[in-house]
Amino acid sequence: MGKTVLVQPTGTGPVQPTGKKPRGQRIKEFFIDFKRQWELQSMILPGVIFMFIFCYIPIYGLSIAFKNYTVIDTLDSAPWVGLDNFKIIISDKYFWDSVVNTLGISFLKLAVGFVIPIILAIMIYEVSMGRFKKFVQTISYLPHFLSWIVLGGMLITWFSTSGLLNEVLLGLGLISQPQNILLDPSKYWWIATLSDIWKEAGWGTILYLAVMSKIDPTYYEAAKIDGASRLRQIWNITLPNMKMIISLNLILTVSGLLGSNLDQTLVLMNSQNREKAEVINSYVYRMGMTQGDFSYATAVGLGVSIISVILLVTANKVTSKLNDNQSVL
Repeated sequence: MGKTVLVQPTGTGPVQPTGKKPRGQRIKEFFIDFKRQWELQSMILPGVIFMFIFCYIPIYGLSIAFKNYTVIDTLDSAPWVGLDNFKIIISDKYFWDSVVNTLGISFLKLAVGFVIPIILAIMIYEVSMGRFKKFVQTISYLPHFLSWIVLGGMLITWFSTSGLLNEVLLGLGLISQPQNILLDPSKYWWIATLSDIWKEAGWGTILYLAVMSKIDPTYYEAAKIDGASRLRQIWNITLPNMKMIISLNLILTVSGLLGSNLDQTLVLMNSQNREKAEVINSYVYRMGMTQGDFSYATAVGLGVSIISVILLVTANKVTSKLNDNQSVL
C-alpha cells in the first residue's frame, strides 16, 4: 500500500481556511454587491438618518448626569460635578424604595405573565373550530389596542367601593363591607401584574402562534401513530420547536426587569398606594419633570440603562448554554 502524500500549496501567502475568503476580497465583493443593489440599499437611508438624529445624537445629553444642569444652562455651560449625582442616588431612600417596587412587580410579571401567553397560544392552536379560534384571538388581542388611560379608568371604576368587583365579592359573601382596593398598598403589585397580563397576554401569543404554524404536521401524525397523547405531543413536539422564540422573549423580558410600565403606573398610582406603586420610571419622571432636577434624573436613567444592558448580556449567555451554545441574539 502506498503512502498518502500531502502536497503543500505553492505561493508565498498564508494558506486561507477552507471556505473562507480573504478579507480584502470580501470587502471588494461587498462594495460590488452594494453598487449593483444601490437602489434597494438607498431605501434604508431615511431610517438610518432618523436613527442617527433621534437615537445617537441625543446620547451627548447623557453628559447631564455628570453636571449640575438647570433650565438656564446649556449642555456645555453647565458645571461639571463628576459622580456627585450618583453618590446622591446611593443614599436616596426613595430611589431604593422604587427599585424594590420595580423588581417586585417585574418578577411577578416574569413569573406569571411570561408563561400565560405561551399557554394561551397553545390553547388557541389546539382549537379545531376555525371561527371560534378567530373569535378567541380577536377578544384576546383587543385590550392591547386600548390605552392605559381607558383601561385605567375601567379598573378605577371596577375597584371602587361601589364598583363591579365589590358587588361580586359582597354577593358571594367573601367580604362584609366594600373597600376601594386601589387604595390598599399591599394589593398594588398584584393589581399591576394581573392588569398588565390582561392587556398584553393576547398580543404576546402572536409570535408563538406564528412559530407553531410552521411546525411540520407530519410530526404530530407520527406521534399519533405511536400512541402519544395530545399533552405528550405538546411537550415533545410543540414546545421544543418554540424553544428559540421562548428564549428570545425571555432575554428581552429579563433585560427589562428595571423598566416598568410608566403609563400604567401614572394611571393607577395615588397618594395612598404610592409607597408600593412608585417605580423607577415614575420616580425619574417625578424628579425630572415635576421637580426639575434633570441631572439627578438623567443619572438614575443612565444607571438603569447600564444595568439593563448587563442583564441582557447575562440572559443571552445563560440561554445560549441552555440551547446547546446557540446564541439567540
